Amino acid sequence: MVDEEIKALAAVLLERVGELAKEMAARVRAGSHDYHYDAVPDEELEEACRKHLGNALHALSGQEPLDIAAAARIGCGRALQDVPLPTVMTAYRIGLKYLWETVVTEAIENTHVECDVLVAVASAMCEIQDNITQAMVSGYHDTVAQRILASEHERSALVEALLEGRAMDADAVLSAAEVMGVPRNGPFVVVVAEVPQIGRQALPDVADVLSRRGICSFWRLRPDLQQGIVCLRTPRELDDLTEVLRRHAEQRVGVSPSYNELCRTGEALRFAKVAMRAGGAESAAVTVFDDSPVAVASAGAPDVMAHVASHVLGPIEALPAGECAVLLDTLDAWLGCGGSADEAAKRLYVHPNTVRTRLRRIAERTGRSLTDPRGITELFLALCAVRQTPKPPSAVLPGAKGTLKTANS
Repeated sequence: MVDEEIKALAAVLLERVGELAKEMAARVRAGSHDYHYDAVPDEELEEACRKHLGNALHALSGQEPLDIAAAARIGCGRALQDVPLPTVMTAYRIGLKYLWETVVTEAIENTHVECDVLVAVASAMCEIQDNITQAMVSGYHDTVAQRILASEHERSALVEALLEGRAMDADAVLSAAEVMGVPRNGPFVVVVAEVPQIGRQALPDVADVLSRRGICSFWRLRPDLQQGIVCLRTPRELDDLTEVLRRHAEQRVGVSPSYNELCRTGEALRFAKVAMRAGGAESAAVTVFDDSPVAVASAGAPDVMAHVASHVLGPIEALPAGECAVLLDTLDAWLGCGGSADEAAKRLYVHPNTVRTRLRRIAERTGRSLTDPRGITELFLALCAVRQTPKPPSAVLPGAKGTLKTANS
């Protein structure tokens, strides 16, 4: 008996669905005024109310099953209109409240149903509203996800075009800046990082880490490199960027000089690759192009520098592997300590006289004086080239653990 009375009540209200939809739309509009619902035109809002009312009342009357697809389409529409989901939920609550008030008024004034019928109606309406709301939220989230994915694809394509240095006119560059959400003018830098293995990111979640510091960046993964464009608003942000890179790098990383025009990104990528190669091949060095001019210069022409290294350091590399490693490590430490044998000795955990002895051997074998600026420069460049060259897995690497403690030459 109760079911029949509910169906009769719903059927009566269905006859007034157009009138009820207008009033519900007015209530939603008034109640959502502070929630930015203005993006939804009046006609569209009224039509949405009519669909929801008709859907709910048809289900209550038993004439048709609940159509959750309609609710999903409305959720999709609100997402496309950029209406915040909490705002949509507020509108739904207002609509449900109005529908319940309408049902109660009709039940009391015209249909004269009993309280147990109203209780049953309330239960049925809650279930219907839950299903409708869930479908709307699902449609909303699906659309947001699709838009994010589409935006990511678009941004990825633009980042790739910029990094590859493709010709882009002024309007195209402006559009790229707008899509990426960055100023048209920088400063920007390009970052490249060697990947540990194919398909694995060199800097996982780097965009999120930088974003938490207020730094905007865009990345793409290539088979051998992870490449990114980073927007720097202040000089301090370059320090923040390098700090993040040093904390997360597993392999060599290079940072280009800063540049102001997005159309120069391809050129900056080339500089970033040179900076990356300037780091030690067996290290996780982060090299900023402008901070390492000598190392960058040696990495800029690897074939030329390989010849220079062979010519300058060949007599040392001809020694047994362990002895060669000790001498190169000593030269590296001495140069890194500003030419101080005492400081180099502390770094190498040996006596200063041991450092001086090794330096004399280097000078004798290479024919370069360690008191002549030209000789020091040639040795420095040659050492940079050696350090930048990857060694075969079977080779004894300069600086390998145990080398310094077992040799005293």
